[in-house]
Amino acid sequence: MSATVTEVVPPTRPGTLKILLREPAAAVSLTVVVLVILAALLAPWLAPYDPFETDLMAVMQPPDEKYLLGTDGQGRDMLSRMLFGLRVTLAMGALSLGIGGVIGVAMGFAAAYYRRIDGLLMRLADIMLSFPAILFGLAIAAIFGPGVTAVVIALAVATIPLMARIARSTALVVLGLDYIEAAHAQGMGDARLIWRHLMPNCASPILVFATLRFGQVILLGSALSFLGLGAQPPVAELGAMAAQGRTFLFFAPHISVIPAVGIFVVVLAFNVLGDALRDALDPRLRV
Repeated sequence: MSATVTEVVPPTRPGTLKILLREPAAAVSLTVVVLVILAALLAPWLAPYDPFETDLMAVMQPPDEKYLLGTDGQGRDMLSRMLFGLRVTLAMGALSLGIGGVIGVAMGFAAAYYRRIDGLLMRLADIMLSFPAILFGLAIAAIFGPGVTAVVIALAVATIPLMARIARSTALVVLGLDYIEAAHAQGMGDARLIWRHLMPNCASPILVFATLRFGQVILLGSALSFLGLGAQPPVAELGAMAAQGRTFLFFAPHISVIPAVGIFVVVLAFNVLGDALRDALDPRLRV
């Protein structure tokens, strides 16, 4: 009598995108993020008017058939300025997050891998965390003058210690695993080990935090622009547009309300997407 051997096939895990799309909140936030990015990239082709062109005969026009989102205090089309404002807002967020993220992750990995400089790097991160981003913005604007550059530098500096802490805590867990010791035993160099083993296994939590941080960076950047430290007229930027419309808030509220709602929607979408991405990338929650 021959025994029958049954092959056990392990269940396949759904991909990250499938997990995101099957959750309503995650699917909506992902759709909003994609649409916002496309709208910013395609702004020159989507904008119905020149965002800097003024029409003194249509000053503070409410939304109608010609101007779908109305006009501002100088008769400029709000829809066109919103599209170009998204470009500046997202660019500021991406640049500051990219610069601060790269420096912060390198700082965190160095602190986790080279334990002799761990204390020094983490105390430096604590010092950087003690200064709010708005205070950094004021200081940098006083040195270089207000503008997009000042906001990017301030937000990048504020992002470095947060990224460093996330990268360090994640790297410490990975460095305690057996295959890291095996790589050391095989004589693998530090740079190769960090690149081939440490970075790929730390990517998920860093990516999740970066997504959440991007929403915070956009909010902080818009706040700095609202205070006059960011984009300067006539540059279209959501925070600056909201600030320019506060003078007309009682009789033309759409000038401030529309860019403020735009900031709210973008930040909320990135926050919800970050939470959903965290759940999707957690192997304990993947079914």
